[in-house]
Amino acid sequence: MFTEYYWIMPIAKFVEKYGLNDFKISMNAIEEITKRNTGEYAIRPYLELHLKETLEQMEEWSLSPNKHVRRLSSEGIRPRLPWAKKLDIFIKDPLLLTPILYNLKDDPSKYVQKSVANCLNDILKDNYEVGKGIIKSWKNENISKERSWIIKHALRNLIKDEDEWALSIVQKAS
Repeated sequence: MFTEYYWIMPIAKFVEKYGLNDFKISMNAIEEITKRNTGEYAIRPYLELHLKETLEQMEEWSLSPNKHVRRLSSEGIRPRLPWAKKLDIFIKDPLLLTPILYNLKDDPSKYVQKSVANCLNDILKDNYEVGKGIIKSWKNENISKERSWIIKHALRNLIKDEDEWALSIVQKAS
């Protein structure tokens, strides 16, 4: 992905910068770019300008048979994606992200699982109680090994900080 298709990155930047007035065409382009490289940075201006429509598109992508597209649906919504502008809307209201994350909570791809965990980790940094609520709701259901891994990885910073709640969640999973 990043060795053979690196040349696509400028195309993603073009769509990010000049495609905002052509939503449907741009969403199709970002999806195709993502299958070959990544659209996680290109999607962010659409979330700011066309929030409802972009979240609907990303929720649909979260069900894609393509793991790269599913990953885009969680990586692109990360409130604190490294090397990208923070998405303040999701820092203020991370519950907007829950339909997408819920669709991905048992994803079979480690690539997607890591992205979901990182998104939850971002939520926990700014909205501890909301992040706890999401994880608690996921723990109340029949838990898969994929979801268990996502939760543990999402809690890694809290575990390092010896957060009692995070430690109790991990101990219960053991």
